[in-house]
Amino acid sequence: MGRAEERRARQRGGRRAAPPTRSPEAAGPTRSSEAAGTTVVGPAPTGGRAAARRAAQGRGKAKGKKAGKKSFIRRLFGWKVLLGSFLGFCLLGIGAFVVLYMMIGVPKGNAAAEQQSNIYKYSDGSVMAREGDTNREIVDLSEVPKEVQHTFVAAENKTFYTDAGIDLKGTARGILNTLSGKGKQGGSTITQQYVKNYYLDQDQTVTRKLKELVISLKVDREKTKDYILAGYINTSYYGRGDYGIQAAAQDYYRVDASKLNVQQGAYLAALLQAPSQYDWAVATPTGKKLVQARWNYVLDNMVEQGWLDKAERDKMTFPVPKAPKTDPGLDGQKGYFVKLAKQQLEKQLMAKENLTQDEAEARVENAGWNITLNIDKKKQAQLEKAVKTQLTDNLDPKKRAVDKNIQAGAVSVDPKTGRILALYGGESYTKHYISNANRTDYQPASTFKPIILAAALENKSETQDGKLIGANTIYDGTSKHQVEDNGVKVGFAPENEDEADYGKVTVQTGMNKSINSVFAQMGVDVGMDKVLETAGKLGMDTDKMKALPAYTLGTMGASPIEMVGIYATLDNHGKKVTPTIIKSAEQGGAEFQMPDPIGEQVISREAADTVTSVLTGVVADGTAKKSVADNPERDGRKVAGKTGTSDDNLSAWFTGYTPDLVTSVGLFGENSKTGAQTKMYGAGGFPRVNGGGFPAQIWAAYTFGVADTDTKFDLDTDQGAAVQPSSSPTPSNSPSSTPSETPTTSAPSNTPTTSAPTTSAPTTPESTPTNTPTTNAPTTPEESTTTPENPFDPNGTQ
Repeated sequence: MGRAEERRARQRGGRRAAPPTRSPEAAGPTRSSEAAGTTVVGPAPTGGRAAARRAAQGRGKAKGKKAGKKSFIRRLFGWKVLLGSFLGFCLLGIGAFVVLYMMIGVPKGNAAAEQQSNIYKYSDGSVMAREGDTNREIVDLSEVPKEVQHTFVAAENKTFYTDAGIDLKGTARGILNTLSGKGKQGGSTITQQYVKNYYLDQDQTVTRKLKELVISLKVDREKTKDYILAGYINTSYYGRGDYGIQAAAQDYYRVDASKLNVQQGAYLAALLQAPSQYDWAVATPTGKKLVQARWNYVLDNMVEQGWLDKAERDKMTFPVPKAPKTDPGLDGQKGYFVKLAKQQLEKQLMAKENLTQDEAEARVENAGWNITLNIDKKKQAQLEKAVKTQLTDNLDPKKRAVDKNIQAGAVSVDPKTGRILALYGGESYTKHYISNANRTDYQPASTFKPIILAAALENKSETQDGKLIGANTIYDGTSKHQVEDNGVKVGFAPENEDEADYGKVTVQTGMNKSINSVFAQMGVDVGMDKVLETAGKLGMDTDKMKALPAYTLGTMGASPIEMVGIYATLDNHGKKVTPTIIKSAEQGGAEFQMPDPIGEQVISREAADTVTSVLTGVVADGTAKKSVADNPERDGRKVAGKTGTSDDNLSAWFTGYTPDLVTSVGLFGENSKTGAQTKMYGAGGFPRVNGGGFPAQIWAAYTFGVADTDTKFDLDTDQGAAVQPSSSPTPSNSPSSTPSETPTTSAPSNTPTTSAPTTSAPTTPESTPTNTPTTNAPTTPEESTTTPENPFDPNGTQ
């Protein structure tokens, strides 16, 4: 094949045709190359050309088919098609955005961004407090120093003064995260954040983000940058319930916004990224490191933008904020009212709307609620007066250091409605943030004993020897008596107050004298699981408690609100009473339904009424006799109640009730500097603070000043001191002057058994103060006024 033919073959087949392979014999004679000294075997001059053409034609057809397929794919995904599709989508997006821009206008400002105070009223409708009035105070931008204005721009949006009000990349990222379920995403401009705060809401939806984008563009066109910046710093949330720069400046640095310096402004600007995490007062070590890094970032950006001199910036140190500032409108007891109301409202929101704790708090905080409380102004004033005259006026921290460690808490409830009519949370909400009325870190002590009796009556429990437990059942009142269960000692032998021995006594006497050994054994007789079950039904939080005999001494934690609810349920004949401070709650004109404080029957009426009957004996002839029964202001009122004094004198209680009013008073030893629990020995000039002392005196001064005098207990029982006379045990060598026991087959005789205390029992109280208190100071009550030298409990303790 000549070169011309070979070229034509390549054109037809797409490549040079290779000659067919043949043996040298078939190829014919060879040609020699003398110059190279080699022999070259060449193709035959005839026959091979036709074969080469056929082979080239076959290969050309095969390649043509492949080229056809590739040409179709190239046409389908060619760059022209892709570019056209991209431009089409862009035009479609632009068209959609133009439609949105034309359809969405700038709405009226959200009134909630300017006014979100919660209003609290007394039960008579008069305004008690406005929480939130000082939490937002709009200030003109001219009042904020220019360099402080720049801290916010440096922190959030360095291009604020030159951009069009939006960040397309940040918005797109936010939309993608919302669609993918990743939630909140930063990156918005100051304009966008202002639009979200003032014109829209905090919802994380694509619709809201698109509206935010359009409105931001329009606001940026229609408003000045100063107008937008002013709106931004006045509507943003700074933590601690503070909205706006003025409230934040006052709370964090105790200055007006006009007096802020650059360092302080940089902290407030840094705070906006994570208010709760960056609040120095509550921040974790990690949070403090993060906010300091953010603070440095703000200042460095200011230097970069030419708003701050580098040398001046290098001299700056981090300005540690002040501790949280309490709203001055919530001083005295009002802050405790508001705190409890918010807690109860949040709890109901969580239950009704399936919210988390944080979500419920956000729904309540500065959310425009109009809340009417059950607090009765007359009763509230009387309760505060009682605390002052019976306790505070008799404490002298300069004379006795322990006196500054005494905290009082009290709650008063209507047993028919469950309404909290009066509450004492402490000296003042602005001075003692923790509400003593609602704290659960102190033991209720012997005020738990009525619950043990209620469980015994409700479950028709029997003693170890098979006798039904009732008010006249006999128990061993010997101190450190070993508790038994089916004849086996359980390893629990609590001592009585002052290690007093009482011998064989009735349950009624055991309650009157608060004899630990009696109720320790009763708790095991009933079964501690059943005791805790009854306590839970009555209103005590027992979820984390184990069925331990030690709980018979009231060693768990409980609050005055818990205890007043339990006793109110007893007063209400066994129908559950849940104390509530909220009378009504409205938001935006719509009333939010709170649960009914009166619930179902949780123990039988007979059991509840029998406990009430027994508790009248504590007042008539027990640990509260001197402060309550013999009080000249009693005026014939019917009273039931129980004292309580915890181990080491950390707490002392009296919870009692008339037919129409239930009140629990607790005193707690709390170190005035550290807040740790501390002993109350020596407070008020008395060696020990007992439930029958200060707490019972506060209770009496309050109750006898406000409770009705013509009401009587309507009891469905034939047991207890209210329907039977009771007596106190007396030593064998000192005949009792009290009435004899009501004759029953199980009642003890007036003469103590051989296990009664001997003459070696304490006859002189160690707690007798060496310095006689003044006539208006509280005196330690005696257990029995009929025998002043009663060796069983001469100090009137439990």
